[in-house]
Amino acid sequence: MASSASGTATNVMLAIFEKKTTQIDLYRPLRNYIAFNYSEREAQNLEDDLQTVKQLRSDVERQPDPSLTTRRDLLQNYFKALCLVETRFPISPDKDHINTVTFVWHDAFKNKQKASQQNIHLEKAAVLFNLGAVYSQIGLSYDRATVDGRRQASHAFIAAAGAFAFLRDNAATKASIGSSTTVDLSVECAGMLERLMLAQAQECVFENTIAKGSTPGVCAKISRQVGLYYEEALATCNAPPLNQHFDRGWISHMQLKAALFYAETCYRYGLELHEKEEIAEEIARLKSGISALSEAKKNTKGAAAQILDAISKLDVHLNRNLERAVKENDRVYLMRVPSPGSLPPLPAFSMVKPLAMSEVLDASKEKMFASLVPDSSAKALSRYTEMVDDIIRTQAEKLQQASELTRVRLKEMDLPESILALEGNFTLPTDLKEDVEAVQICGGPAGLEAELQQLKDLKRVNQEILVQIEELLQKEAREDAQFRSQFGTRWTRPQSSTLTKNLQDRLNRFAGNMKQAADSDARIERSVREHLALMSILDRRPIESALPTLARPIMSLDANEDAILGALKQSLRQLETLGAQRAGLEDMLKEMKRKDDILPKLMTSTGSYEDLFRKEISKYDLISEDIAHNIEAQEQLLQQIQAQNAEFAAIFNLEDYKASREKCYKQIQAAIAKFREIKENINEGLKFYVTLQDAITNVKQQCNDFVMTRNIQCKEMIEDVHKKMAGLSFQDTKTTGAYDNNYRSVGQPGSQQPTDPRPQTPPYYHPPEQPAIAGYTHPPPYSSTQQMPSPYHVPPQPTSPYAPPQAGSPYAPPQAGSPYPPPQAGSPYPPPQTQQQPPANHDYGQPAYPGWRGPYYNAHAQQPGSHPRPPYTIPGQYRPPQQGGYYKQQ
Repeated sequence: MASSASGTATNVMLAIFEKKTTQIDLYRPLRNYIAFNYSEREAQNLEDDLQTVKQLRSDVERQPDPSLTTRRDLLQNYFKALCLVETRFPISPDKDHINTVTFVWHDAFKNKQKASQQNIHLEKAAVLFNLGAVYSQIGLSYDRATVDGRRQASHAFIAAAGAFAFLRDNAATKASIGSSTTVDLSVECAGMLERLMLAQAQECVFENTIAKGSTPGVCAKISRQVGLYYEEALATCNAPPLNQHFDRGWISHMQLKAALFYAETCYRYGLELHEKEEIAEEIARLKSGISALSEAKKNTKGAAAQILDAISKLDVHLNRNLERAVKENDRVYLMRVPSPGSLPPLPAFSMVKPLAMSEVLDASKEKMFASLVPDSSAKALSRYTEMVDDIIRTQAEKLQQASELTRVRLKEMDLPESILALEGNFTLPTDLKEDVEAVQICGGPAGLEAELQQLKDLKRVNQEILVQIEELLQKEAREDAQFRSQFGTRWTRPQSSTLTKNLQDRLNRFAGNMKQAADSDARIERSVREHLALMSILDRRPIESALPTLARPIMSLDANEDAILGALKQSLRQLETLGAQRAGLEDMLKEMKRKDDILPKLMTSTGSYEDLFRKEISKYDLISEDIAHNIEAQEQLLQQIQAQNAEFAAIFNLEDYKASREKCYKQIQAAIAKFREIKENINEGLKFYVTLQDAITNVKQQCNDFVMTRNIQCKEMIEDVHKKMAGLSFQDTKTTGAYDNNYRSVGQPGSQQPTDPRPQTPPYYHPPEQPAIAGYTHPPPYSSTQQMPSPYHVPPQPTSPYAPPQAGSPYAPPQAGSPYPPPQAGSPYPPPQTQQQPPANHDYGQPAYPGWRGPYYNAHAQQPGSHPRPPYTIPGQYRPPQQGGYYKQQ
């Protein structure tokens, strides 16, 4: 038995779930209407019919039924009952009608959306939808691995297509007129589902055709029709209002099925061509099928694994046959392979069509409410409304098709864009224009010089602060050396060089950082100079002035270009006028229907309803004639415009202009990318210098504190030495010993301090209320618990407005090739240190003697203005609000 090239795994199909509704009571409103408008006796006589309607509605509300066929019969019977109710019971918000019944139905594909209307059209449309859904479930329930199962499934899908076609043609428009509607009951959705069901029915026929061993030509035609049905369903699903309504799995399923059966057709048709020895066309067809499968594989999200497996198998068959055909052509036939575009369309043959549901759902033979004679005026109104709805639906479809045809034809001719380009009224594509505006808002390439100057100013400020710190430490060291030389061994405090070693190391590292940063600044400046010519196009205002213009020909034999251009523009104006007229005609139809109140005339009419109908309908017939004339005039005008545009394109050389325009677009895109790269690098540099300045300023404050404390200690020691030298010392030997060992004992475990009546003051480098931290070995930049971020690379924090450095940035992380130094051990911004004792003989912050208290501790807090703040703030990341994707936070 022959099998499909893609395997039985293609037999993966879709079924539709039913719409859900809320519980309502039809019995009481209908009975009250009969009793009020006819008689209580009539209501009693129709009790059985009323109970039947009540039970049918109750059964519809209950889901699911014991079997799908039972559910199908229920929905068919309920729809017939609704047709009888519609002709006898006017349900609407009108006070004289049944206005206490509100039908509520949820969308089948988005259950949170629902429609609520006080008319029976919504109820009938929803029942038809559910009938089609049940038929699709019946088709899916059969065993499609057998010939008989596929035949039964095909019949069920044909019936489902008939239900959706009946919904589209008879109920969808009426159900969509109200203010509360759902997309699944729209004309577009019903048509899409009809195509989908026909595709699945044709697919079952194709598989049976393969199973019966039919010829490749017959199989190819049936397979092609399967693909066409899937393509039609997919096209409708990708257009409004359905393009945002279905899950991605539905879209992927239809895309893959359409591509799969197109490739299957190419495979089958290739077999027939091979038998006929038409090798060249066989190669072209096989390549086309392989290309379709390759394109389909790009969109497989949500698709069934069986379909993907079928695509893989078919791809293997196609490539195998292609390899064989190519070898035979190269060795024997030597035929030229035609291009895919030159091939005629693949033949197709449909084996299915929607089931005619008008006979299945015919309620004319039903006996329900037979004794209830409906009001003649109500019947006439319903009939008239149907006539008007049919006219409006038909004319609206014609208008929509005409407008779509105009749009497509003009786009093919590149109109009116080419004329606007000739007149200089062109513009960039929207996304590209937004990117250019974002660059110009932040200063453009011309503003980069000012930002480079900011880098230089920040670097200069940092260098000046480093020089000030160095001079401050050198001055203190000179004074200490002078007193040490003067007093000799009596000058017992540690030398400055032993206490400032770590400070000097940090200053040296800062200087090294500055040197590397200067190299990065130079690279940025060089990049600006090298690419300034490229980026200069972004300074053009308006940017459209940089685009090429469509120039007039330099030489003309007959100088008729103005006449050709004028005629083309005149034709376009006429076409625009026709479009405005179509929009006005459609609005006139809707407004006429809104104001059309024929009920009072029907209630007072003594003549024939038919005469009244003809008179009222004549208003719509006049508009219908105008629509027909408009569409005919548009078709003639489009043909005229096509001929005029051909002359225009030949004279003004449109092809060369389009090529130069695309080249300019690419140049602008490249300039934007380079500007953004340089801008981000400058911002990283500014951030680096501002952060480094904070760290250097903090060290400067620590040096000031150090020098102040050393000066106070110096004065105290001078006084003490002078007293000893004069024999006026008030300390005993024990105290003197403690003084001599002061620098070694203070701060070590077990050291004892003499009692002093004055309050004791801790070393100045211990912040108040904070744990002790190692002196200047590893000073924290801000506080004992806050870590100073490294000036070489500031990693983005979760709340930072700055984006992480990009690859290629001179300030990027080390792994990205950044010239700035990565954080190393001994970085000037180390992590916070744990509590530890300062090393012996390196604690310059000890008091001059036990109990010493200097005035510095009376104002430990830093005073405002004690050190300058950075001259610049870190600029915001280059991301203007609501701009293109170049500047989005990554």
